[in-house]
Amino acid sequence: MESKTIKINKENYEWLLKKAANLQKKSGKPISFDEALNEIRISKPKTMISDLAGSWKMSDSEWKEIKEKTKKGWSKWKISYV
Repeated sequence: MESKTIKINKENYEWLLKKAANLQKKSGKPISFDEALNEIRISKPKTMISDLAGSWKMSDSEWKEIKEKTKKGWSKWKISYV
């Protein structure tokens, strides 16, 4: 396996060390930083734009203002077809 050297600050090193320690506790075997990084990479949840639905609270007047400004902006777009 090819290896590379990277520099990380102390805060990130300690964070990764804790992640590796937690993984080691779960698995009951020694975990390398490489294994810890790989686990973090593959276990990251996929987020979708639809996950944000309903999370932004706004009043009717705010929505009206956004809608009007968006329409105004869109009216300035010039679309040319080739």
